[in-house]
Amino acid sequence: METLQQQRKRASKPLLWIGIGSIIMAFAGMTSGYVVSRTTLVANEQWITFALPPAFMYSTIVMLLSSAIFWWGKRTFSKGNAKILTPTVAAVLILGILFMWLQAEAWGQLMAENIIFAGAQSHPSGSWVYAIFIFHAAHVLGGIIALTRTLIRSLRGRYTVEDYHGVDLTAIYWHFVDLLWVYLYVFLSVMR
Repeated sequence: METLQQQRKRASKPLLWIGIGSIIMAFAGMTSGYVVSRTTLVANEQWITFALPPAFMYSTIVMLLSSAIFWWGKRTFSKGNAKILTPTVAAVLILGILFMWLQAEAWGQLMAENIIFAGAQSHPSGSWVYAIFIFHAAHVLGGIIALTRTLIRSLRGRYTVEDYHGVDLTAIYWHFVDLLWVYLYVFLSVMR
């Protein structure tokens, strides 16, 4: 008979994919709202176009690097190199924090250009960018929390080559927020 822990473990990956599907739907709704708003305002000659801050491009590079390191580290660990997991997760966590810092830098650059999120001086084109990026940052923060928990468990020796299910779940989510960021960055770069 299956234990409660085994049942939870078996259910965790499908539940993660359901959660990811929900997040995809939320971002599809946001990007659709952006397109509708942009189309209406462009037709009325009221859309303001501005360049995305360079910090967004740098944060994209950081996210892609973090995913590559996580993929390589998890693969190396699964082949028997038990010592690689902790430094891998630590590196990805540091890159995740760097990503958030670069996002804050980008938001600062937008504010310096008078592109404000809300208020009398705000404009929908800027507000949409802030809303999309803040919503994504909230999901990255969830990934940073998962990475922190995974790092702590790795430091305590909770993962083995035979059982690293938690690492696998964290990696799936982290790769997802990475791909989601790339999509958002490309979408907003094209839909200016």
